[in-house]
Amino acid sequence: MSAKVALITGSTSGIGLAIAKGFAKEGYITCLNSFEPEQDVSEIVLEVDNAGNEPVAYFSFDLSNATNGARLVEAVITKFGRLDVLVNNAGVQKVSPIAQLSTSDWELVRTISLDASFETMKASIPDMISRNWGRIINIASAHGLVASPYKSAYVAAKHGLIGLTKTGALEVAQNGITVNAICPGYVLTPLVEKQLKDQMKVHNMSEEEVINNIMLANQPTKKFIQPQEIASMALYLCSDMARSITGTSIVIDGGWTSR
Repeated sequence: MSAKVALITGSTSGIGLAIAKGFAKEGYITCLNSFEPEQDVSEIVLEVDNAGNEPVAYFSFDLSNATNGARLVEAVITKFGRLDVLVNNAGVQKVSPIAQLSTSDWELVRTISLDASFETMKASIPDMISRNWGRIINIASAHGLVASPYKSAYVAAKHGLIGLTKTGALEVAQNGITVNAICPGYVLTPLVEKQLKDQMKVHNMSEEEVINNIMLANQPTKKFIQPQEIASMALYLCSDMARSITGTSIVIDGGWTSR
């Protein structure tokens, strides 16, 4: 088998789906993941399959149970014999003041974004070391670098994910493996669309006011980032020309964190 195998968690919509399509188009064996049963996402899997010529497979594992991260990686390796690229993209958001945020919501956000990423990395690294090549890309956020009110769980989890990225990169730097984080600003995805309603409620604003005065207030371009921009960066990080880029956080945020 000459094609590399790529696994993208949380890849049935938004950024993850754009990344999956990008990898399929570039000739990777592409492994999608979400918590939905396979029959519920069959059209999405077919859409990714039609983007390229290599096999596409779907793995239903709910990453709100972090140990499923290891099981997911094991299932991919069992099916295809290897895992070359891991993209940790799965995540959820909860918008609430700290004083009103439930412990269960705090744990849900942290588990999916951070704990499950630890588990997938832990399970993937030995296989990558065995071939002296691998790429791990953690989709963090501009909120992994700066904070916003009412997003304590998300901000904490993404800050932690960047710390995990740096540590992982140092540990495997001599094994032909790079570990990086991509930190998008606001990308118009189903996750962000869901946030609109939460933000409208918290701030007592209209949808337009939330977009202009909250979401894009700190993005100097005043434009949502397109999922394909994140996919293009992920593909570049997997190229040989990016072999010396490791342990870093690449920001795609319309200038937000430059303020």
